[in-house]
Amino acid sequence: MAIDRDIEDDKARRFRDAALPHLDDVFTLARYLMRNTADAEDAVQECYLRALRHFDSYRGPAMKPWLLTILRNVCNAEFARRGKQETLSDSTSDEAAAETAPIWQEPQASPEMSLLQQHDDDSVRRLVAELPAQFREVIVLREINDLSYQEIAQVAGVPVGTVMSRLARARSMLRSAWNAAEGVTP
Repeated sequence: MAIDRDIEDDKARRFRDAALPHLDDVFTLARYLMRNTADAEDAVQECYLRALRHFDSYRGPAMKPWLLTILRNVCNAEFARRGKQETLSDSTSDEAAAETAPIWQEPQASPEMSLLQQHDDDSVRRLVAELPAQFREVIVLREINDLSYQEIAQVAGVPVGTVMSRLARARSMLRSAWNAAEGVTP
């Protein structure tokens, strides 16, 4: 019985060492997919529980894409359970409260520059959140989680060409939405 406990402790330690460094990235994707902070927290918890449960079968070299794939499956299962494609969004207020300035931030900007930067950050978050789910997902995986095209293809379960196409369309949609919001005519 003590041997079984030692084996489980070793498994939990190895899992912690491999999976916890990716917790922020998993949560970021969950927030964009679930569009609600509380639902995202639940999805991340379920993702990590499933990953721990199946950690013995994990054989891949890259833990991050494996966790993001599990998270995506958890979110899709939740949407299917609810019987609709997306939840109501309360992410705007949640995101503003959750964001903190990075340590590597440049020296203090003027209040005007800070206000403009905050406006731009909020605008980009809002525009990404308004993208259709398949485009929002690839943008977050590429631009926020910094996954390769191949890793995104694994997570999303689509060919690399589809990832490239979705990224191009998502970027185009973001550019058009940004220009429209700023009153710029192309």
